[in-house]
Amino acid sequence: MARIVMKFGGTSMAGTERIRGVAARVKREVDAGNQVAVVVSAMAGETDRLVGFCREASPLADPREYDVVVAAGEQITAGLLAIALQSMGMKARSWLGWQLPIRSSSAHSVARIEDIETDAILESMARGEVAVVPGFQGLASDNRITTLGRGGSDTSAVALAAALKADQCDIYTDVDGVYTTDPRIVPRARKLDRITYEEMLELASVGAKVLQTRSVELAMKEKVRVQVLSSFTDTPGTFVVDEDEDMERELVAGVAYDKNEAKVTLVRVPDRPGVVAAIFGPLADANINVDMIVQNIAKEEGTTDVTFTVPKTQLPQSLDVLAKAHGAIGYAQILSDASVAKISVVGVGMRSHAGVAATMFRALADRGINIQAITTSEIKVSVLISEEYVELAVRVLHTAYGLDGPAKGDS
Repeated sequence: MARIVMKFGGTSMAGTERIRGVAARVKREVDAGNQVAVVVSAMAGETDRLVGFCREASPLADPREYDVVVAAGEQITAGLLAIALQSMGMKARSWLGWQLPIRSSSAHSVARIEDIETDAILESMARGEVAVVPGFQGLASDNRITTLGRGGSDTSAVALAAALKADQCDIYTDVDGVYTTDPRIVPRARKLDRITYEEMLELASVGAKVLQTRSVELAMKEKVRVQVLSSFTDTPGTFVVDEDEDMERELVAGVAYDKNEAKVTLVRVPDRPGVVAAIFGPLADANINVDMIVQNIAKEEGTTDVTFTVPKTQLPQSLDVLAKAHGAIGYAQILSDASVAKISVVGVGMRSHAGVAATMFRALADRGINIQAITTSEIKVSVLISEEYVELAVRVLHTAYGLDGPAKGDS
């Protein structure tokens, strides 16, 4: 007998018919003799609807009350799934975040899970009950409901799997696994049987939307074995595993892209100690996430240009913060460009192979794609390019690293 946590996303829970389909999948695991806990998201579109109500009520809604409203979507699907399971003759009950409880920080709308009390749910599962838990929500130290941010149900599932010491955490989505890149752009993209935690974390952080970044971080920290698979087919998924388990590692695991990037350039910044802190300190204080940073060699007159990227949604706020800090920084001009995108190649094989970046630069140059900024990590190379070349760049790099699989219909 195994202990399994199954998580179903919003598309999987979109309506009572699909919820019955989820219940049938859960029943198969129970009939196989496994103990099962299920984590559910709100129905597709429901969280956006609830957020819209909050904004209509007040553009500056109290974040504590905001969380009360937006957490309701998962409560509904948890109850409906428990009802569907019971209608199939199974023992099931829903557990809201405050009933376990799932303890979290008090950072409303972006809370982090701190602890999950499992005694009651383990006793329930030992009696043969399926535990249905709403994702995305927790309980702060003042007993107020919190939410974990978009995609937070993935984190809820991994955290519950870790707390229950589950054998596996299955994340059911509308895709059947992790691909070498977006198959909508590259029809020859291949589904991976396995991918390491580090590769998945890097891919999630640079634009791949299969798993939420925080959920992968937690899985890696707690050694939770995760599988990504489809709610709508019975094909095997992709396992996210330790590097030691991934024996057939490729040089590059995948190519990702992110169009939510904007470039900011401060022109003729004084080249003196402390000026960089004067730029990025106020941005950090405003909780603006800075990604790529490029500082040019100092010019003869003792000035330099500093270029960096921020999320496109935070560009107006970034420009406002920098305008207010103009006196402390002393730049001559500020330029911005929201028509850029980040392209990344990721793979643990980079640790032991030279020339990965050179292959990327050569492939893009051969197609006339200009690189505006570069950033690297031990297993990742990212470049900033014009947004108009995103699809071409993804296809070119996918081929350059030998990731293309057979075309659809090929035997």
